[in-house]
Amino acid sequence: MLILTVVSVAACGNAAPPTFVPSGSATTPHGSASPSSAPSTSEEPSSSASDEPSATPSDEPTDTPSDQPSGTPSPSGSGPASACAGTAKNKDFYASVAASVGWPVYCPTFAAGWNVVSGQYRLAGGGRLEIGYKGPAGARITLREGAFCQDTNGCVPSGSEVGPAAFGDKIGTLVAADDGSWVIVVDQGANPSWILIAQVASQDAARAIGSSLTVVGG
Repeated sequence: MLILTVVSVAACGNAAPPTFVPSGSATTPHGSASPSSAPSTSEEPSSSASDEPSATPSDEPTDTPSDQPSGTPSPSGSGPASACAGTAKNKDFYASVAASVGWPVYCPTFAAGWNVVSGQYRLAGGGRLEIGYKGPAGARITLREGAFCQDTNGCVPSGSEVGPAAFGDKIGTLVAADDGSWVIVVDQGANPSWILIAQVASQDAARAIGSSLTVVGG
């Protein structure tokens, strides 16, 4: 007599919940070493979308997406982007975004020694920009502004909340990220929102960069 045994195996898994920035204060000083690689967040701008320009490393940001800005960029070195650090094309990049979106655009004003690594923006969905810089001693910063995140955690790297910090003329929240970077986020999870990710040697250096940001327009 043949006995057929049927074994049914059910497998289930629970998707990991999104990482939220803890609301408690940091209790220990953050590390002083600058990470060698760029920090990661839960959402990176896609370079494969048809209306998203590629973010290939260069000394100039991409300022000509397929959904062209409706405004006219300010002349190089003048107008609302004249205080922005970098070359005339860097300034025009910020001016183009500021002329085309309905929220304030911020740029860094730090001294020489910093160079643009990559930059891109898109106007769909309310508009967003991302631009990265590298500086002395391996320091790096990334700025993301506008509708860059749809996640409830605001696309902020996980870490410990330190307290308030300046983001230009706005007041944001300083986070000591688990990856060693410092993060200043304004209106986390909202549209628009603003975030500075700084791979620098100290909390004071991150605060100084945040305070140096200036509004281009909006």
